Amino acid sequence: MAGPRPQDYDIIVSPVITEKATRILENNQVVFKVTSNATKPQIKRAIESLYKVKVTSVNTVNIKGKNKIFRGIKGQRPSIRKAMVTLAEGQTIDLSSGV
Repeated sequence: MAGPRPQDYDIIVSPVITEKATRILENNQVVFKVTSNATKPQIKRAIESLYKVKVTSVNTVNIKGKNKIFRGIKGQRPSIRKAMVTLAEGQTIDLSSGV
């Protein structure tokens, strides 16, 4: 595995720390928020180089932003893309520490 490249930091936006995301940690999966134009091979390469782990698969989901009205003002929540990354057996990522 090579060292991290500058574009790897642009692909991975942030880890997702929710109740559901922490529940799937038991299945050796980690959830990240990624850029909307990132492909699965780019996400895999970025995770492997940033966190020094072996990735077996990447599943992605696009979540469309909802339209909301707050005090009569219409707005829209941003659309996001999440990546569920499955790690190789015995590999872990400590999300509490920084990259």
